[in-house]
Amino acid sequence: MTTMYLSTTIVIKRFRPSDEQLFCDFFDDPEVIRYLPANSKKDYKTLFHKTFEDYQKGFMGRWGVYDTANGDFIGNCVLRILAEDESAMEIGYSIGKKYWGMGLGSEIVSALVKYTFSNTQHGDLTALTHPDNIASQKVLEKAGFVRNGNIERHGNALYLFRLERNNI
Repeated sequence: MTTMYLSTTIVIKRFRPSDEQLFCDFFDDPEVIRYLPANSKKDYKTLFHKTFEDYQKGFMGRWGVYDTANGDFIGNCVLRILAEDESAMEIGYSIGKKYWGMGLGSEIVSALVKYTFSNTQHGDLTALTHPDNIASQKVLEKAGFVRNGNIERHGNALYLFRLERNNI
């Protein structure tokens, strides 16, 4: 399956190899990456290529988010095993500045929740945010996630949000 989600607003689908430059250039905006771990251009290229390895392993991975109306690249999202607790799944998303404040974070999170609980038996779904990323915290809370402590990753203290399968 190349398309994970489709609405009148966005389409979430697998990246194509030809999307590498689009993906890497997305992270050039300092405001977009303000709450993300510091990575180099080379790191983003490596991350992009790992995406195709993930596709071969099954339903998890990183997808591109595109504007349904004009095909513009909006951002990306990910579903993976939570590195700190292999019994839980982790979701994440990044949206280009042009698309902030349009409710797309909520739509992406909702799509990821539905996709995860339809394709896995994992009980919990998690998401991490930088403590200062209030907008993403509100998106997660709106989707039913509850803050459940902190996790340290890449030297950064992050808020851990959790959604239990039986709470949706």
